Formats: sequence, structure tokens, C-alpha cells
Amino acid sequence: MNYNIITSNKNNMALPKLRKTTTGKGRHFLKASEGAGMTAAGRRAYNKETGGNLKAPQPGGGKRRTSYCARSKGQMKMHGINCKKTPKKRICAARRRWKC
Repeated sequence: MNYNIITSNKNNMALPKLRKTTTGKGRHFLKASEGAGMTAAGRRAYNKETGGNLKAPQPGGGKRRTSYCARSKGQMKMHGINCKKTPKKRICAARRRWKC
């Protein structure tokens, strides 16, 4: 595993930070053209290192999808992003992947 920066969690334990790479073997994130977001390997690595429970997108519907769509819409509004004008932005690609 390639690590860049050491951070700490709530227990003050040093944790390695995931590489934010979208290319090459072992990448943890998808390119915006592929739909943005984390890969399955990226989610697995994050969960292993932090004890988290990240899950894949839920495009079929449900509470997680509703919550994500509401949060991402607020981020778009805050940053003045219009997906009709700039569809290649990561937030727009992720919202398409979640079917928002």
C-alpha cells in the first residue's frame, strides 16, 4: 500500500492516508469520466485502515441515496456548479452514478 501523509483518528492513533490516485494499478478512485467515486478496492482499503464501513453507491434507491443526493445538491449550490453547463465535473459524474 502506498501512503502519503500520516493523520490521526479519534483514538490518537497514527493512520496512513490513502493515495488519491485515479490511474495505475491499485487505484482507489475512479476518473470523472468513469463516474467518479471510490473503487471497490479503495473502499476495502479505507475500511481496513480506519475501521469504517463505506459502501458502494445505491442507485436503486433508499435512505443512503436520498441523503447523498441532498448533500451533493447543497454542495453544487454552495459552489455554483451547473451540471448542464459543466457535465465533466466530478460532482456531476458522481450524481449521475447515484442517479440523482
